[in-house]
Amino acid sequence: AEKDSYSQGLLEYPQYTRPAVYRDFAVPDVLLSGNHAQVAKWRRQEALRRTWLRRPELLQHVELSDQDQAFLEKLKESSPSARE
Repeated sequence: AEKDSYSQGLLEYPQYTRPAVYRDFAVPDVLLSGNHAQVAKWRRQEALRRTWLRRPELLQHVELSDQDQAFLEKLKESSPSARE
């Protein structure tokens, strides 16, 4: 339950299943890599991205690490029109 989206205050990261490619949608390579640290990083970043794009007000109530803040700044710089 600690990893559920509502307990972290962020929207949940995208979910994927088998097969690895379905209707031209492919599972990101990082999820197939077996590298648990990279998978966790990807999940956190995707949760941050979805929250920033869909419910940015939720970010005001979430404790963000330096890495989280750096990722959000990079996201804002790369797509400034999405949130202005």
